[in-house]
Amino acid sequence: MVTAVPRLVIAAPSSGSGKTTVATGLMAAFAARGLTVSPHKVGPDYIDPGYHALATGRPGRNLDAYLCGPELVAPLFLHGARGCDLAVVEGVMGMYDGAAGEGELASTAQVAKLLGAPVVLVVDASSQSRSVAALVHGFVSWDPGVRVGGVILNKVASDRHEALLREALESAGVPVLGALRRAAPMETPSRHLGLVPVAERRGAAVEAVAAMGALVADGCDLASLEGLARTARAVPGDSALWTPVLTTHGHPPRSGEKQTDGKPVVAVAGGAAFTFSYAEHVELLTAAGADVVVFDPLRDEELPEGTAGLVIGGGFPEVYAAELSANEPLRKSVAALAERGAPVAAECAGLLYLCRELDGQPMCGVLDATARMSERLTLGYRDAVAVSDSVLAPAGTRMRGHEFHRTVVEPGAGAAPAWGVRAPERRVEGFVQQGVHASYLHTHWAAEPGVARRFVERCRTS
Repeated sequence: MVTAVPRLVIAAPSSGSGKTTVATGLMAAFAARGLTVSPHKVGPDYIDPGYHALATGRPGRNLDAYLCGPELVAPLFLHGARGCDLAVVEGVMGMYDGAAGEGELASTAQVAKLLGAPVVLVVDASSQSRSVAALVHGFVSWDPGVRVGGVILNKVASDRHEALLREALESAGVPVLGALRRAAPMETPSRHLGLVPVAERRGAAVEAVAAMGALVADGCDLASLEGLARTARAVPGDSALWTPVLTTHGHPPRSGEKQTDGKPVVAVAGGAAFTFSYAEHVELLTAAGADVVVFDPLRDEELPEGTAGLVIGGGFPEVYAAELSANEPLRKSVAALAERGAPVAAECAGLLYLCRELDGQPMCGVLDATARMSERLTLGYRDAVAVSDSVLAPAGTRMRGHEFHRTVVEPGAGAAPAWGVRAPERRVEGFVQQGVHASYLHTHWAAEPGVARRFVERCRTS
């Protein structure tokens, strides 16, 4: 049964301990053994799942208890893990860190409990020896509901250092399932929002993932780790498998919505400039009756033939501002689509692309606003309510979102704002005009599947 799929959660005491290297390396190493591996990431991050997908050949999927609610974590996991031999879930930040001021909500620990999964703790062992036992003991004993099944030691200096660490942890009663040396033979470059996405460096990323897999296979006890994964109990509670078809068609359309048998073409921006998206969004659009076509605004000079609606997610348009600006035919095509009232949903990078200009470079000019890079990082979860009726949601709809950018849009909201946000300060943000909904807020449509159904219906009727 899918509820019994073997699974591991890879956690750490803090960010920077090596979770991504270990989790991605484990995915690659298990896949190299012939296992079908389901990759998952705790939290809203878009970049790590791209590396997970390279390692496994399957879509990287997020498990976010804040954006989607704790009740959807297990169903979304089961959806992603269906038909797999094993699942690896990479945690976020430190194991007990979650949404600020919300207790355990959205933490790796909470997700591990919601999945009934054993945890492997990745510890940065540099500059310590016997103290590692006290550190691990604290994480193991903090919450009895979290089952830490073993430790992988990272940044180990030498055989002698490893022996001291193993001796200390033996006295603490926690098995060591791997030890990785300090020098890692791979390059995973970062910039202002984290790792450089796979789409921007695919050849080098393939090499990096292969190196991670080799490092983990050489330094970890894969047989014991697989054995630990198989101790996972059935997923707790009454978790039914999430499916986009049931989610989008499980109730009749709202009053006034027209149903047709035709499949409207929904163009979804992709390529190196627009890499941020959740796998479930395309699945929901497809289940709602759309013909989803991915295009690359850096290369394609026209929207896909017959485009009835446009989705532009997040990414790094600021890195490609000159190239996006140079593609004037596509910018004009996007502006014309918006002008005739077709549904357009733009998040973060999509918002910037719709502005008049970005860092002085002409963009689509759909919105009477300008965008620029900023020194300030805007980061955090947000509680939001739809201020204006839009192609995504009626006014009053409550959703949770996430902001993550180093840019500023001026003005920050249009005459009809997209969202009212409660924290960290009360404000309105984003733009709703004709069929356009543009905002900095990243949302996960699985939390409110009516978003995809409403968008596709508007594509049919606009």
